[in-house]
Amino acid sequence: MPEMSAFPDVPVIQYEGPQSDNPLAFRWYNPDEIVEGKTMKDHLRFSIVYWHTFRGTGADPFGPGTADRPWDDGSESVENAQNRARVAFELFEKLQAPYYAFHDRDVAPEGATLAGSHQNFDAVADVLVEEQQRTGVKLLWGTANMFSNPRFMHGAATSCNADVFAYAAAQVKKAMEVTQRLGGENYVFWGGREGYQNLYNTDMKRELDHLAAFFHMAVDYAKEIGFTGQFLIEPKPKEPTKHQYDSDAAACLNFLRAYDLMDHFKLNLETNHATLAGHTMMHEIDYSGAQGALGSIDANTGDMLLGWDTDQFATDYYLTTQTMYYILKHGGLGSGGVNFDAKVRRESFEPIDLFHSHIGSMDAFAKGLKVAAAIRADQGIGGVIKQRYQSWDSGIGAEIESGSIGFAQLEAYMLEKGEVEANSSGRQELLENLVNRYLDRV
Repeated sequence: MPEMSAFPDVPVIQYEGPQSDNPLAFRWYNPDEIVEGKTMKDHLRFSIVYWHTFRGTGADPFGPGTADRPWDDGSESVENAQNRARVAFELFEKLQAPYYAFHDRDVAPEGATLAGSHQNFDAVADVLVEEQQRTGVKLLWGTANMFSNPRFMHGAATSCNADVFAYAAAQVKKAMEVTQRLGGENYVFWGGREGYQNLYNTDMKRELDHLAAFFHMAVDYAKEIGFTGQFLIEPKPKEPTKHQYDSDAAACLNFLRAYDLMDHFKLNLETNHATLAGHTMMHEIDYSGAQGALGSIDANTGDMLLGWDTDQFATDYYLTTQTMYYILKHGGLGSGGVNFDAKVRRESFEPIDLFHSHIGSMDAFAKGLKVAAAIRADQGIGGVIKQRYQSWDSGIGAEIESGSIGFAQLEAYMLEKGEVEANSSGRQELLENLVNRYLDRV
């Protein structure tokens, strides 16, 4: 631990079991517990985000920040950024989080020039290297903030201004280099302003071509510097733009196929983004997994009464069970992780709230993992699915799936048979009841 603690009254958070009433203990997350042949720590690969946790102030459109962060002097100095990094690693350590994630401008202040920004980034990266070596905490992924500065008002890789494209390329180049230096296992692209507000002033085809060119340049540069981490794209349909080109998993994968990028990218999925796109998180995970493109998740939830990205901590066992069930179905997250892209509420302004929020969500995902594994072990859902699709396992169904039959043969088959055999029930209510039983049991 650092010599001067920012959280002197908080111990390293330990597992105490479901009966514990200690708000600074895990009830479900036991890092060394084995589930489906792997430890919880290896399944979940928890990651703490730098932006909400250490740069979020609680500001909203109706008022300034409320967060009490005694370690932060409020300046944009490199010295303050370096001190903030040391505090961040104390929190990572005490939460037993194996990973963290950042945008370049989260960890280091932007300089007066691009060269100055690079210099600031390197100065803070020096501290990040020291802290990673001291604690063993690793970088899940890095990325570049190409949405906050006014230069990105029209987008970055999709900007109508070629100079902005060039600036964004330089910024990503540097972020990739620092990510590699820190041993980052992934690199994420989130197109916060890669979209449009109005089609009247937008050449969509040209912008998509430019975005693809940008990604190909990133792939080429990764090979040049020997970066072997996984590239990830994070889908989101809107906010801040009316339509973002990476609107959901299907749109992202269509784009990647159209521009010959499928071999180089997977997806980083987020619950709040899924719901804004009109999907559930399990839909986005299952769709991506079926395409071999499930890479990582940003773990949060939205408020169903609010139509924007509220980035709340996920504590709903149904949500975490669904999420972990489909992650397990598709073989896990590989080099990805469960990344807490979530922030405490504006009213939860004290430093201790950072611990309560992460502990609760880490427990929720651990509980979800255990429930999902129990359902899978008993073939509770899988058995119903197998029975529902049994007509495809032999006979005419098997012939259709093998591609050995066409319309003419299918017409002849039905003319002879006359009518379809009776359908079977979907058993939706039974399955919902089954999940409830496992939630009670685990």
